[in-house]
Amino acid sequence: MDFKVGDLVTRKSYGNDICFEIINIDLDNKIAHLKGIDMRLIADAKFSDLKLLTPKEILEYKKKINLIYRRTISNIEYQRNLVRSKKYTGKYEKDYYDVPGTIVHLDGDKEYLDICTKAYKDLGLTVYPYHVPEERQPKVVEELLSKHNPDILVLTGHDGLTKKNNDFLNLNNYRTSKYFVEATKAARKFEPSKDDLIIFAGACQSHYEALLGAGANFASSPQRVLIHCLDPVFIMEKIAYTSIMESVCIYDVIQNTITGLDGVGGVESRGKFRRGLPKSPYSI
Repeated sequence: MDFKVGDLVTRKSYGNDICFEIINIDLDNKIAHLKGIDMRLIADAKFSDLKLLTPKEILEYKKKINLIYRRTISNIEYQRNLVRSKKYTGKYEKDYYDVPGTIVHLDGDKEYLDICTKAYKDLGLTVYPYHVPEERQPKVVEELLSKHNPDILVLTGHDGLTKKNNDFLNLNNYRTSKYFVEATKAARKFEPSKDDLIIFAGACQSHYEALLGAGANFASSPQRVLIHCLDPVFIMEKIAYTSIMESVCIYDVIQNTITGLDGVGGVESRGKFRRGLPKSPYSI
């Protein structure tokens, strides 16, 4: 079968579990380079291992993705409103205004960045999104932190274990983990406090221990599994809307994600949400 760049495919050897887009083709060796549609994964596969999706299968897959997205957003908003109803009541409640944490998000994939930016906006968050290849993130992160002075930093993109390697603690056995580690260290030189700057770092199968050791509050991937492209967003939403007076429950944070504890984890961290009083009569 002939394949071309832009085709949507699955891999037979993995039970056709993940939908990929073909981003490049090696005709001489009959190998396709793949990018996950919703999972932060890049991979290679022989043509013989690929199944071309039909228009009907593509539609069904996208419906499933959208359903998961809507359910997750709805659940987050429900939990947020539940907390608000229990915590914030009183005579002057209508005069308060919300100040959630602000976010700088560096992503090695432009399409994933666009998906994440939409999710941030749907969740009422202020984000400064930048498409930055993983290898350049260590070089630009300090400048962007200085420019925006955010409460939260996300460093993500693509990653993965190199083939035929099971030495999970060797940083050189990962495609891009070393760049996320370097970027995290650069961010920590700018702001050492894990309470003043909350950092998520990593992508699919990233070196979880190295990222936390470099100073990240949250990272992927404890079990070296794939993570959903929106997992960093859903983690940081919980941080952004938890009061600065409280430490976020790690389990509650991970519950917000699509992948769960196998894919993401972290350390106790303080929230970045503030309330103000009174509302300005001149604000939009």
